[in-house]
Amino acid sequence: MSLALAPLDVSVEMEANLPCRKFDPDLWFSDSPTELELAKSLCGDCPLRVECLAGAVERAEPWGVWGGEIFERGAVVPRKRPRGRPRKEDLARDAQLRVEAEARLAASGLSESRNAVRLAA
Repeated sequence: MSLALAPLDVSVEMEANLPCRKFDPDLWFSDSPTELELAKSLCGDCPLRVECLAGAVERAEPWGVWGGEIFERGAVVPRKRPRGRPRKEDLARDAQLRVEAEARLAASGLSESRNAVRLAA
């Protein structure tokens, strides 16, 4: 008598190793800039990072970390600022981070794929 085994579902095994499945999901939707930066760093080695980012861009995700980028109101933001008025040096750093975020989107081929992708000021 032969025992038939169900085929191995590789997608279920891979999902278990994704950072967004291993850590608290609230981390990717936090209000804390520090926690969002941690979520972004955890996305760095994810094998589905590019697909995740492309899907978020296509859906114009309203908020959260997707594919290693922070989305706010459907736009990619270089970093989430804390509440209150930003300091002058923070504004200069934001401008530099905005350029880096644009470069990452262009390197992923997402800046040309959808005109609706915009970077928030």
